[in-house]
Amino acid sequence: MQASRSVRFCSLFIFSLALLFASCAANPVGQKIKEPFSGSKYESTNRYYRATGKGTSKMDAVATSQAEMRARQNLAQQVQTYFEVVTDDYQKSTTGQLLDEAMTRFETLAREITSTKLADMRQIGNEKYQGEDGSYTVYVAIEIKKASMYRQLKKQARLDSKIKASELDEINALLDQLIEQAESEE
Repeated sequence: MQASRSVRFCSLFIFSLALLFASCAANPVGQKIKEPFSGSKYESTNRYYRATGKGTSKMDAVATSQAEMRARQNLAQQVQTYFEVVTDDYQKSTTGQLLDEAMTRFETLAREITSTKLADMRQIGNEKYQGEDGSYTVYVAIEIKKASMYRQLKKQARLDSKIKASELDEINALLDQLIEQAESEE
């Protein structure tokens, strides 16, 4: 009788410890979910700007539009942030009378282009899921080859009548440097 009581007590004790460890092991934030297009293959590199987007809606076309729009916004935001850093670095390493105006104009030009059209953008992934409630979730991954986009910026700068010749020279010098960097990574 004494032995059976000790076995039950040990069993209860082990069961309690198991529950305690199981509750400690549970993530308080929740279960981690791996979404499509996550990982280094879908992140920007020295050659490409890459971004992903997700859209959810009861309507298939709306979910797709949302995903594409969010991917473009993410991409444009990356490009814009990168150009702000690059122009700051360029200004620190280069001197010139009209450099500040040229770099300000370059940032404005880059912002206008990335907000309207992204040159040479291509979709590298698209996945669509339908939930139990009938709603659609769409994931999109896009990329732009950096050198190609910089060449497009050079063309846009030449066509912009607001840019002075001296500013255009500075912008072209910076873009040539960026093109060379992007192509050397190939």
